[in-house]
Amino acid sequence: MLGRLLKGNLLLIAFVAVLGPACSTDAMMDSESMEPERNRQSSASIGYLALGDSYTAGTGIDPQKSFPKQLQQALAQELNNGVTLQVVARAGWRTDNLIDALAEETPADSYDLVTLLIGVNNQFQNRPFAQYEDEFPKLLDKALNLVGNDPERVTVISIPDYFFTPFGQDLGFENISEEIDNYNNFASAIAEQNGIPFVDITDISRNGLEDTSLVAGDNLHLSEKAYQMFLDRIVPGVVSKLKD
Repeated sequence: MLGRLLKGNLLLIAFVAVLGPACSTDAMMDSESMEPERNRQSSASIGYLALGDSYTAGTGIDPQKSFPKQLQQALAQELNNGVTLQVVARAGWRTDNLIDALAEETPADSYDLVTLLIGVNNQFQNRPFAQYEDEFPKLLDKALNLVGNDPERVTVISIPDYFFTPFGQDLGFENISEEIDNYNNFASAIAEQNGIPFVDITDISRNGLEDTSLVAGDNLHLSEKAYQMFLDRIVPGVVSKLKD
């Protein structure tokens, strides 16, 4: 265990170094409105809030190709309506960091859709699992408040598995996948208890060694292609609800 901690601390420095460029203040709160190419059906734009960490911020790729940006574009096209996107996400964030950010940088009062993908840094930084058990439900409560307590307007996305990347392989910790499964199983169970859709994309990330095009150029995060595959699973349910 001591060997793992020592090696983990050294690699944590490398991990933060890889993620560092996304840690600017400007990257934390990003708001953008997108109009569809066709005429809008309604004068009211759809408000979308994306909460998370580096996987939401688009670390390792052009941030314009992150899954929230791609989802914004897909919704504008599918719903023929304007979509306003606000991103509260930063590389290296754990659940407590996201809670603090939401308290300090209060988003708008209400949204039509909130996505939440958080927890990989809790696992990577060897935080007690009990911390996630305590803080993840608090983040879900916050997300529910921001959509008028309509659980179907919140979407929880599973944590990708970074073991299936060159960086993850270099770590040499074979229990990474098992620990990420524990996080995802908990998130899935809490989402189900609250009637919140849970989208499992972890299997996509676990193809990263066989299909290297799913991994970003930093050998750690996911690529534009991988995020597009996320959308194949996210968009149908979200569009169905937003049409109601």
